[in-house]
Amino acid sequence: MKFGSEFELDGIDRQILVLLQENCEQPLAKIGEQVGLSAPAVVERIKKLEEHGVICAYRAIVDARLLGKDVTAFIGVSIDHPRKITAFEERMEQVEGVLECHHVTGGYTLLLKVKTDNTSTLEELISRIRYEDGVSGTETMVVLSTHTERTQIAVGQPADTVTTRRPRRNGDRQILRQLKGG
Repeated sequence: MKFGSEFELDGIDRQILVLLQENCEQPLAKIGEQVGLSAPAVVERIKKLEEHGVICAYRAIVDARLLGKDVTAFIGVSIDHPRKITAFEERMEQVEGVLECHHVTGGYTLLLKVKTDNTSTLEELISRIRYEDGVSGTETMVVLSTHTERTQIAVGQPADTVTTRRPRRNGDRQILRQLKGG
């Protein structure tokens, strides 16, 4: 997969991405052994992956229940006018408990994934969301149990062509220009 004219994702990069997603704290020498490179060569590849935005961040994955977040829910949000979507999305970035905010097709404008302490705090969060400017309705689905919840992205094999999502906002266009080297 090509990112601009000077960088191409190859099989070794893909292996490194798989290994980092499994455990980003493992020694670079161990990663090097598994991909057939020295630790300094692995460092250089990781730096390139970071510089080109393939690796966005390193985080710890925590057990929400052990931190007292016992309720997971998805909240479908309907927005009354398209011009109000961006402002709503930006406000959701600041709301504790909102883990994800997705612009979706279907019966809702946005779909939120939230985690709260209990049903009372979920009710408070739903109430707050309902009073946000532009919200015309919500529907909440409480998760009873979770069978599969992944944090790793399948790296896969190189594609013959590069496909990118269509930009929705000016910031997305700027990022795509950077990725394409323009």
